Amino acid sequence: MLDYKLVKMAKNLFLLDTQIWIDHYLERGPDGIYGEQALKLILKIIEDDAKVVFSNFNEKEMKAIGLSQTGINSLLSMIKPNHIKRVSVTKTQFEEAHRLAKQRNIPFGDSVHAILARDNDAQMVSRDEKDFRKIKDISEYKEPKDLI
Repeated sequence: MLDYKLVKMAKNLFLLDTQIWIDHYLERGPDGIYGEQALKLILKIIEDDAKVVFSNFNEKEMKAIGLSQTGINSLLSMIKPNHIKRVSVTKTQFEEAHRLAKQRNIPFGDSVHAILARDNDAQMVSRDEKDFRKIKDISEYKEPKDLI
């Protein structure tokens, strides 16, 4: 029987919910535990020579909470440029995310991330079980602690 965790790691492409990046940047959580888990995951992705999907929506959310372009670039500089897959939300994805958010009563951003993960065949990574549980048919998610 295959280990599910190993199968998912074999995808070699991850979309990190914006909160994961922020957890690392701000060292969030009790005693910084979420920040530590985020850093360990990012380092594991680097070690495994995997790639990260980073969207214009991630960037927009980061700027909305006060991160500068310099701060965002600093976060991304940990990963080799050719290991970052930059994507932009399309009009079709935007419209689907809007419908999904309303239908399932979840934040618009979570629906955007799930759709981007699905459309890029990436492993969705988030700590937001409450909302991502409602859209697991769109994209299965894992928490950082489950991947490190």
